[in-house]
Amino acid sequence: MIQRIAILGTGLLGTSVGLALKAAGFQGVVTGWNRSADQAQLALQMGALDAVASDPLEAARAAQVVLLAVPIYATLDFMERLAGLLGPGHLVTDVGSTKRMIAEAGAKFYNTPERPAFLPGHPMAGKERGGASLGDATLFRGAVWLFTDDARAKRSPEGAALIQDWRELVVAMGARTLDLDPVRHDELVAWVSHLPQFTATALSALLEEEVGEAPELKDVGGRALREMTRLGASPYSMWRDIAYTNTEPIERALAKLEQRIAHLRENLRTPGLREEFEQANKFRRE
Repeated sequence: MIQRIAILGTGLLGTSVGLALKAAGFQGVVTGWNRSADQAQLALQMGALDAVASDPLEAARAAQVVLLAVPIYATLDFMERLAGLLGPGHLVTDVGSTKRMIAEAGAKFYNTPERPAFLPGHPMAGKERGGASLGDATLFRGAVWLFTDDARAKRSPEGAALIQDWRELVVAMGARTLDLDPVRHDELVAWVSHLPQFTATALSALLEEEVGEAPELKDVGGRALREMTRLGASPYSMWRDIAYTNTEPIERALAKLEQRIAHLRENLRTPGLREEFEQANKFRRE
């Protein structure tokens, strides 16, 4: 049974996990660390943590489960550093938005009987901004928490038990779990998560150039404008690693969107426009 969890990275997701664990009745100790000590202290004050660690590696060694809630390249760095410090009685998992490179590192450094276990994870939940202050105990309720586990992994019995216990805690936090191949995961999220973000970023940047000097037009846009540009408020720091580690699937999705927009432009006065609206409505109905 899991009694000690270390959350490395107490931004939006890390803090939300701590809050959700507490709301689900988790009785163990949750220790947190963040590169910004102020963010870790805020998570502690919010009740997401029981203690704040000054050394992430020591916090990990003292825990049974280590949750990496940091950007993807930082996750990969921690994975390599922790692999040599932890043993078969530890589980490392993550919340990264791309999984191929993380799953490859897991196979390289983890998941043998004498090594710690690793379980790649990705909760499909979040907000357009980050930070501990936006932590939410209900963030994962009704959301899908994706896992891209390797069925061929030969873990220790302790590691396998920790994975089962962690999956149960994820469900207790209100999420539904789904298992995917890591490459398939990255292809899918390029369409359903990354493409909407980059579309909103492009639209918001375009509008800033075209009407940025006319702030009253933002009010004229109303709800449609707010909904379409909400993701445009996401910071580059949250999306840089995603773009770098899932470049090809995102490029393919953006290219398809470019073709679709061109098709719309060419059919503004033809029946093809109605067909596009019918296709779009079909997707929403389903």
